[in-house]
Amino acid sequence: MTQTRRDFLSLSASLGLSALLPGPIRAATVDPIKLTARPATVQLAPSEYPQTQIWGYDGQMPGTMIRVKQGERVTRRFVNDLPQASSIHWHGVRIDNSMDGVAGLTQKAVPSGESFDYDFTAQDAGTFWYHAHNRSMEQVARGLYGALIVDETEPVDVDREEVLILDDWLLNPETAQLDPEFDSPHDKSHAGRRGNYIATNGAAFTELSAKQNERLRLRLINAANARIFQLALSGFEGWIMAYDGMPLDEPEKVSGTFLLAPGQRIDLFVDVTAAPGETAHLVRIDDEEGFSQVSFPVEATPTSIAAREAPLPLPPNPDMKVPDVGKARLFQLNMEGGAMGRLQSATYNGETKSFRELVAENQFWSFNGVVGMSETPLAELSTGETARVSIHNDTVFPHAMHLHGMHFREVLDDGKLGPLRDTLLVFGDETREIAFVAGNPGKWIFHCHMLAHTASGMATWVNVT
Repeated sequence: MTQTRRDFLSLSASLGLSALLPGPIRAATVDPIKLTARPATVQLAPSEYPQTQIWGYDGQMPGTMIRVKQGERVTRRFVNDLPQASSIHWHGVRIDNSMDGVAGLTQKAVPSGESFDYDFTAQDAGTFWYHAHNRSMEQVARGLYGALIVDETEPVDVDREEVLILDDWLLNPETAQLDPEFDSPHDKSHAGRRGNYIATNGAAFTELSAKQNERLRLRLINAANARIFQLALSGFEGWIMAYDGMPLDEPEKVSGTFLLAPGQRIDLFVDVTAAPGETAHLVRIDDEEGFSQVSFPVEATPTSIAAREAPLPLPPNPDMKVPDVGKARLFQLNMEGGAMGRLQSATYNGETKSFRELVAENQFWSFNGVVGMSETPLAELSTGETARVSIHNDTVFPHAMHLHGMHFREVLDDGKLGPLRDTLLVFGDETREIAFVAGNPGKWIFHCHMLAHTASGMATWVNVT
C-alpha cells in the first residue's frame, strides 16, 4: 500500500588569531578544538537495562553541542578514533564545498587514527546539526550526530530554549545493544532502518520544567535513520518560526499535527497554557495514539508571567530569495525501485542490470534509471543561476530529499513558492517541484535522508561552477 501524506495527517491531533611579537611580525597559530568520534557506553535505555555501546562525538549522546553566533567561524579538528573511516557533514549549512564532509565526493574519508580540520563561517542563524557522512546508515544509527546552533546576532523574545534531538534506536530488548545488522536487505528495500526505542536527546523519558505563560523556543531535530515523526502540542500555544534553520516570513500557528522527516528541523515558539500542577507535552502520534515525546510539568511560582502577543518573525537570513523561477531551467528526477515498486532494470556501476540482479547486489533504488552516484550530475549549473527540479516519487514509500550546500523553495500548484528548506518529504506517487539558487562552486550531493535508501541507490549530485 502506498504511504501518502494524507495517511499521516489524517490522524488526530488532540493530544582566527594573530599576534605581533618582538622582532619580525609572524602569525600565531592555535589548534582547533578537537571533536573526537569514538566508541562509548551510555545509559540509553532505562536504568534497569544495561548500558548501550554506541559511537559518539566526544563519547557523548548526543555529540557535543556546537554553538556560535551568526557570522562567526566554526573550526573543529575531527579526530577519528573509530574502527572505520568517517567524515562530518554540517547539515543545512551553506558552506564551501571542501568543508561539506561527503566522503568520496568532497573529501576522502578520514581513516582510523587520523584527523581532518573543518573551518567555515556560519553565515545563517538557525538550527542545524552535524553527523557522519561515510557509511551513514551505520554510523548515524550508532550515534554519530550532534546539534549545531547558530544564534541570531541579537537575542530573540523567549524566556529560554531547549534543543530536542529526536531519534529511534533498534535495540535488542534483552541486552539493550544495537542490532548489528546495518545492511539489512529489508531495511534497504522498504521504509529504512526503524527503531523500536524512541528517544529525545538520548533518553526515552525527557521531562523539562515550565512556568505558565513562559515562552520557550523548541529547536527540534530529527536524527532518525528513517522515522517520520508526527507531532502535536498539548498545553501549549505554538508557532512554527523556521523550517530547516530558515525563518518564515510570518510565523505559522500550530493548529494540528505536523511532520518532522529525517534530516529536517523545526523551530517552535510555544507559550505554556497549562496551569500550575498540570503538564504540557510535545506529543508524538503513532497509530492514532498520542505519546509524550517530551513532558513539561508546570511549576507553581510566587509571581506570574504575563501572557504575550503572538511572536514577530525571526530576522531573515541573507540571500533567502529565489528569483526568476519562471525562467529557470527545469530538471527531472524520477525515483523508482524498492519493495512493491515497478523498477525493471537500472544502470549500476556502469552496467545495466535487472531488478533481480540489483537485489543480489543489495541495491534497490534508482534516480533516472541509475543506482547510486554516477559520473554525470543531475544538473550542471553556474553560481547564482536559479534551477528547478521536478521530483516524481514512483515508489510506494516516502523519501526525505536533502540537498547539500543550498536551500530551496517548493514551487506550489498555484505557482507560489513555499518556505525555504533543505529537506523535502515526498510521499509515494507524489510529484513535487523545487527551485533554488546555485550556491558555492563544487559537487553537491542530493540524496534521500532515509539513510538506508541512500546506501542502496538514492543519491545524485549537482555541479556548480
